Amino acid sequence: MKIGDRLIELPAREFAMAEMFCRHPEQVISREQLLDHVWGYDYNPGSNIVDVYVGYLRKKLGSKLIETVRGMGYRLRTKC
Repeated sequence: MKIGDRLIELPAREFAMAEMFCRHPEQVISREQLLDHVWGYDYNPGSNIVDVYVGYLRKKLGSKLIETVRGMGYRLRTKC
């Protein structure tokens, strides 16, 4: 994945999550939508795995790029 002039390597699940955000810029994506897209229906929805992976992406892409929308999910603040 390329952000500006930087080339950032992402593991498969982080890439799938980043792809979901890039395909829907400025749109709120729920945790359930991310779980379904990245891990599939079989994953435990009570897990905090989405929060963990959003944290990984924020560290690699920039902390202000992915915004938490309280009670709804996450949103990519700038278009890819």
